Amino acid sequence: MRKFGLIGRKLGHSFSKRFFTEKFEREGIQGAVYNLYELDQITEFPELLMREPELVGLNVTVPYKEVIIPFLDELDAAAASIGAINTIRVENGKTVGYNTDYIGFKQTLEEFYPVQQEAKALVLGTGGAAKAVLAALRALGIGYTEVSRTATASAIDYKDLDATTLSSHKLIINTTPLGMYPATEACPPLPYHLLTPQHYLYDLVYNPEQTLFMKKGAEAGAATENGLAMLYKQAEAAWAIWNS
Repeated sequence: MRKFGLIGRKLGHSFSKRFFTEKFEREGIQGAVYNLYELDQITEFPELLMREPELVGLNVTVPYKEVIIPFLDELDAAAASIGAINTIRVENGKTVGYNTDYIGFKQTLEEFYPVQQEAKALVLGTGGAAKAVLAALRALGIGYTEVSRTATASAIDYKDLDATTLSSHKLIINTTPLGMYPATEACPPLPYHLLTPQHYLYDLVYNPEQTLFMKKGAEAGAATENGLAMLYKQAEAAWAIWNS
């Protein structure tokens, strides 16, 4: 039996188990199972590998996309550059980390947003998912400003978002879990009244399909996209890595 799975702290919202279980059934993939592994602390990861010797592939979700790195034997060059991983390949006891969030986000953003010269984005959040987003924006030549609850050397505070900033940043990407089920009444504290039909709002949250962030954008006439298509693409990229 080849075992695959997802590690994270709270996995009740997981897309991955349903996706891979259905994939195995639909494509007639025998001898494979996908499980959820909730870890209270990332220090439990080595014990998981010892307890489940048939594991050959893992996905990684919040809050472990960055702190998992010291526990891995090796990183793919792209994942090392990004500084966050969401996919692990296990082979002969060796663990190698990859980032397929980058692949999924970049491909879906190109389909959603008409990249233009001097395009600029606001990236909400500074966690592991944000790192993959920033790498994709750099690859596409899109300038960006990071936004956090507290201003840092690399990020501005939400309170700093004014009409000038919103007018020059037409793409807004939410990489935070704000609005994710079951806390669906939450959303990033943007000045939504400054949004226009020229704005594009991309939410990495996929459950619910339309978050409050997206609803407020749509009310202003902005184009909106959730993270479901990205999830499908990153999952297929992970499957390709596990079977390469």
